[in-house]
Amino acid sequence: MWCWLKSLCLVSCIAGNSLAAERYLTEEVPSKYLSQPRMVRVYLPVSYERASDRKFPVLYLHDGQNVFSFAGTNVAFGWGSWEVDKVADELTRQGKMPEIIMVAVDNSGVGRYAEYCGAHHPEGSTTNTPFENYSAFLMEELKPKIDTNYRTRPEPAQTGVMGSSMGGICSVLLAWEHPEVFARAASLSGAFMVEKTNFLQNVLKPCANKAPKPRIYLDSGVCDFMGGDDGRSLTDAVASEFKRLGWGAELLQYTDLKPLSAEALEKSGLRRDKWEEAQRSQHNEFYWRLRVWRALTFLFPPETK
Repeated sequence: MWCWLKSLCLVSCIAGNSLAAERYLTEEVPSKYLSQPRMVRVYLPVSYERASDRKFPVLYLHDGQNVFSFAGTNVAFGWGSWEVDKVADELTRQGKMPEIIMVAVDNSGVGRYAEYCGAHHPEGSTTNTPFENYSAFLMEELKPKIDTNYRTRPEPAQTGVMGSSMGGICSVLLAWEHPEVFARAASLSGAFMVEKTNFLQNVLKPCANKAPKPRIYLDSGVCDFMGGDDGRSLTDAVASEFKRLGWGAELLQYTDLKPLSAEALEKSGLRRDKWEEAQRSQHNEFYWRLRVWRALTFLFPPETK
């Protein structure tokens, strides 16, 4: 196995894949930019081992401890994981997206806001912000390791980044600032209100032209646990600015207009004690699990032959 995976923890594949192939790899990755090693979880597509001559696109995900099915059904305050591995397996089986490698990066707990919010150091300062350090970790340390140790397609057009809430704004910012690295980004219920709506007011609105244009997916619900609209109005405004700047087919926006009914929630498998809240808030892993297929198929549409 590769040298940087010395402390590797192998997790068996999800039910339904034969022979329990080793498709999940977990390790703490050291960094000169972060205060301590960061847990990273890698998902390999079904054909990775047998198709030894193939290379695969890569999707990086924030809040990595909550995205894969093996995190369990009770994580994230009982909302469960995104189950993005199961979703990707099914979409590829149906031919709705190509097989991809997914790299899930755990958040830093108490430092999550600072790492994801997009804040830059002020002019005259030489000290990087946590966001700048996290970005450097992804681009200068993690991505080169992944590209070296796995059969990836490392070019920007085959590299995406995705997250929800704070991870959503972080993903869009990474693609906006570094399209030479991440040419695809997805934001689910993106927290565009952070830093006093800085990205919308001080980055997008003053901009007159932007090229190249990364492929961007935006979504939201219409209600959240704080009594708000799950960021819908700000997501609409961000999408409008992208369109003003010339985004066309490179942009997809979706609004989930109605929380699930009790009948639908019963069929969903969500814990019964979460039903009442699920009818009042779409800002959680349960709804992101239901919506993530749109992001995956938009960022990585089926390849034409």
